[in-house]
Amino acid sequence: MRVVFLGSPPFATPVFASLVASARHSAIALVTRPDKPRGRGMHVATSPLVELARANSIPVLQPERARGPEFLAALRQLAPDALLVASYGEILRQDVLDVAPHGAFNVHASLLPRHRGASPIQAAILAGDEETGVAVQRMVLALDEGDIVHEERTRIGPHENAGELLARLADLGAIAALRALDSIEAGTVKPRPQDPALATYARRILKEEGAIDWTLDAAAIDRHVRAHTPWPGARTTGPAAAELTLLDVVPSPDHVHAAPPGTLLAVNPALLVACGRGALEIRALKPAGKGRMDALAWLRGARLEVGARFGSAP
Repeated sequence: MRVVFLGSPPFATPVFASLVASARHSAIALVTRPDKPRGRGMHVATSPLVELARANSIPVLQPERARGPEFLAALRQLAPDALLVASYGEILRQDVLDVAPHGAFNVHASLLPRHRGASPIQAAILAGDEETGVAVQRMVLALDEGDIVHEERTRIGPHENAGELLARLADLGAIAALRALDSIEAGTVKPRPQDPALATYARRILKEEGAIDWTLDAAAIDRHVRAHTPWPGARTTGPAAAELTLLDVVPSPDHVHAAPPGTLLAVNPALLVACGRGALEIRALKPAGKGRMDALAWLRGARLEVGARFGSAP
């Protein structure tokens, strides 16, 4: 099939790469966000999707919004059989969805209808889900409510963070997308309607939501750290009020103590902090303005003693 791909990195990159490499389907155009200035020097960085498209002589469209007569005319001129979408970040209008005779299909990083919305990977970790996956759905004029045409499942690792899970689900999305396109082209697909009674929603995460609440139990804080790594970062303040981002933690939910939440319980052989229930071992962290550090190495420099307090990030 002739496919127009719409997406944004990093989740979309392996999905687009699999389409480009496909012997059965043809990526006839890429639609992605305009390249924007990034980093300290505010240099315009080319998206890896754009680099891949140009390396394979695939036309690139980078509209501010995927709508309007100009964009619609360009899309129709391409005459795609299907649209494939992954992490594009915009609800497409009906006139766009109607361009391709086979329809438009979205690769979503959850087992729909669970965790519809903008942050399904973080939501799955925060909820303590043991399993997640990728669902390919036929797109409709509602948020992630279309019929499922294919899904792939995977277990969530007990120590896996959002960045690691995203990378795995992106690779799984590449597999799911091609299998969905194969069945659509062959006419063997059996769409499965979603059960709205099972729907949950994962709204976009804001930067301030990374702040750690030490009154929560150790298992909940562990999920919080993993869900907010690498972005926006699970942040707290040290005893000197300097901000710290926790990167690697291990919960001890059965650890019994009478200390207030956020109290440093032990410095040897591990950095152990009191939670509302249980305790949290901190193995790696990032002080503000610095790189990743082993927690015990940081502790030696900070010269903290048992009884010191961690607090909420500003």
